Amino acid sequence: MYEKFTTRTRRVVILAQEEAKAFNHGSIGPEHILLGLIREGEAVAAQVLRNMGVGLEDVRLRVKELVGLGDAPVDPRQPMSFTPSGAKVLESANQESLQRGRDYIGTEHLLLGLVRDNTSVASQILVGLGADLGRVAQATDELVQQYLAR
Repeated sequence: MYEKFTTRTRRVVILAQEEAKAFNHGSIGPEHILLGLIREGEAVAAQVLRNMGVGLEDVRLRVKELVGLGDAPVDPRQPMSFTPSGAKVLESANQESLQRGRDYIGTEHLLLGLVRDNTSVASQILVGLGADLGRVAQATDELVQQYLAR
């Protein structure tokens, strides 16, 4: 599946890993993927989140409130794995890509995979910040259609 990631999607995963390490979390969860999507800053997912008023510092604060900090720093040289819910986001992103007939996984698919699970910390954060999950999915599809129409 990783070979299907676009350059920007790969960047999101790297940024998510950095966010997890900054919180002293030993693996990457949906909340870290959400932070990575925001930090990437240019792709479809970042635009949708920005348009919905979802900002980096607000999300970081919510992650700290809901998940907290880990007990000890994570070795920055160690590769990180995904939590079960983080891996579920990747699998859902792949399914979103396939359903749309794409042969790649873009940031839009990550965001759609993220909002598919309304029980994750990331979804709770989005809802807490006023972003309706259905509207996030709709806005993502609309923005992709705008790009495809160009």
